[in-house]
Amino acid sequence: MKVRIVTLFPELFGPFLETSFVKKAIAMGELSVHLEPLRRHGLGKHLAVDDTPYGGGAGMVLRVDCVAQAIEAAEEGHGRTHRVLMTPQGAPFRQATAEALVARSELTLLCGRYEGFDERVRTLVDEEISLGDFVLAGGEVPAMAVIECCVRLLPGVLGNEASIAEESFSDASDGILEYPQYTRPKTFRGLDVPEILTSGDHARIAAWRTERAVERTTERRPDLISRARSRGR
Repeated sequence: MKVRIVTLFPELFGPFLETSFVKKAIAMGELSVHLEPLRRHGLGKHLAVDDTPYGGGAGMVLRVDCVAQAIEAAEEGHGRTHRVLMTPQGAPFRQATAEALVARSELTLLCGRYEGFDERVRTLVDEEISLGDFVLAGGEVPAMAVIECCVRLLPGVLGNEASIAEESFSDASDGILEYPQYTRPKTFRGLDVPEILTSGDHARIAAWRTERAVERTTERRPDLISRARSRGR
């Protein structure tokens, strides 16, 4: 998977790319990341990439010409990739989104700052993604979240592929939340591991896990139950 990131702050990605499964994926050759500094494509003495909005208003807006040049520079010599704009106005990021992105194999993630982008930037991208109904200072943290989620789906990165299948939101779990998990000690400050999990009866354990998963999802995310039913599951 090849990822190109257009950002005003490439230094934010340094520790992220050197940590845990992301570092492992890069070492394995399953992931490559190119950081394209937006400032490199700025104008004038101060390499400005933003300007005041037409019509007035607070804050500064990223210029479409600077953004376009940065995207094209990131893709130079490789052809056009699937371009993703990280924005709170985008579609909610879900596990299925990550699976679709991994299947594309080459991505360009565009991270915003300030009061957002010139609206014409949207004509340059193929998809807009949001982490949720909140606003951050920029798109770098959402871009990291997208990369980490995708990396876990790359072959051999996790080591145990079965762990992906049983996670929350996976197809194998009908898109609902994962069942509760326990490990040692068996008793901790008066809280015991459910007896059924130590019974050795795998059929009963599987049934218990399914019941707890549905129970937890109904309580915390009833929308996921409705979605699973709409898919006929």
